[in-house]
Amino acid sequence: MLPDSTLDQQAPLTRFGTLLVALAALCWGISGGIGGLLLAAGWEPFVVAFYRGVIGLFFVALWLALTSSKRGLVNPRLWLWSALAGIGVTGNFVFYFISIRHGSVAVAATLMYCAPIFVYLVSFLLGLEKSTWIKWFAIAVVMIGIVLLTGVYQGLTSAISTWGIVAGLLSGLSYALFIFGFKYAAPHGSPQAVLVVAFAVLALLLVGLADTQQVVQVVNSNDWLLFAALGVLGAGISFVIYVIGLNVTAPAVASVVAMIEPVTASLFGVALLNERLNAMQLTGMVLILITVTGLSVFTNSGWVSSLRRVARRR
Repeated sequence: MLPDSTLDQQAPLTRFGTLLVALAALCWGISGGIGGLLLAAGWEPFVVAFYRGVIGLFFVALWLALTSSKRGLVNPRLWLWSALAGIGVTGNFVFYFISIRHGSVAVAATLMYCAPIFVYLVSFLLGLEKSTWIKWFAIAVVMIGIVLLTGVYQGLTSAISTWGIVAGLLSGLSYALFIFGFKYAAPHGSPQAVLVVAFAVLALLLVGLADTQQVVQVVNSNDWLLFAALGVLGAGISFVIYVIGLNVTAPAVASVVAMIEPVTASLFGVALLNERLNAMQLTGMVLILITVTGLSVFTNSGWVSSLRRVARRR
């Protein structure tokens, strides 16, 4: 047990770390709403995802340039695993915005929040995580929550298409891939280097997939400020302050604070995009958020712990 004086010294730092994690989650939630506004204005999901990632690349590259820690950019294994993380974050961004276009911000954000469930399922298959009845019960509850949230138990509603649901789940699965790539790249370099490679891969992938004409039009459009805000909040400062915050924040606390993202995104959708959730959908949303958060808190494992271990290497 730490001396009282040490605990007193660490307390302000821990509170500051929690604040940074909360701020990052808030930024991600707002960025989902901004993405919804851009999609409603007619911009393609690939274009929206491209600008979010490219602006994020600028910020993490600047962060890497300003640090003197071990970078690891000469290590082939860092490039390999970071590239895998890049494929994951690319899918996460793209499928998230596709899900918003074919459904709603609230549904897309909540489905993406199921990412830890995919992490557990993959970990079970690879023997990286011990299978317990509590974890399987939590997975079952989340599945029930998804059914209620999406309304598939009574046929799809006009507001949520099959592609909207599939894309939302693929967004979560892609985020799980990002977590695994990020985790295994960590021993070979700094988080800054991993993020730079990951976002560079995103930029290379999406520059070929995005509508070139729309990409060029963004610069002279009336929506350029929204694109800038999306990139800064959704991938720029958010990833930087999240990694820094995780370095001094307990995984359990970070798991709870991370709920700010889907809640903020949902409130944004209701306030500015006139989205509505019925009682059954709200019930499903609450089941998912509470179960995923509780699973991360009480098992002290999963995506937040994995990312925190990476953050401590910075």
